Amino acid sequence: MTAITIFHNPDCGTSRNTLAMIRNSGVEPVVIEYLKTPPSRADLADLIRRMGVPVRAALREKGTPYAELGLDDPALDDDRLLDAMIAHPILINRPIVVTPLGVRLCRPSERVLDILPDRQRGAFAKEDGEAVVDGAGQRIGSDTAPATSTEEAARHDR
Repeated sequence: MTAITIFHNPDCGTSRNTLAMIRNSGVEPVVIEYLKTPPSRADLADLIRRMGVPVRAALREKGTPYAELGLDDPALDDDRLLDAMIAHPILINRPIVVTPLGVRLCRPSERVLDILPDRQRGAFAKEDGEAVVDGAGQRIGSDTAPATSTEEAARHDR
């Protein structure tokens, strides 16, 4: 069986949709509710490195203490940003998915399709009804093409 891990927030629709697409590929992933069980600082730094993005691209702004903590200051280095993310795990953007094909911040949720080793087993629609995968397990829709970078995807919903 393929080993897949998702750093998940069950209160987040994007995270729920991503988890559902992983399951639609026939895999039951390791689910880490990162707000209850945050990654260590070293593990978080490694995930970000493996995503190939700057630390700042893995920061979540919306619904977090981002502004109150002054994290918009461009002078803050990666160490300070990582420290803030460890102190306030809600600042870690989600969902982060780890598969044998790579590590991605899956925003929008269909980005997970780019790193799933197994194809979708059937049709899939997001919670809002948007069709993402057809009955043959193929990605559909012109707006579901892979993002050009994880950093671009991170900007999708900060």
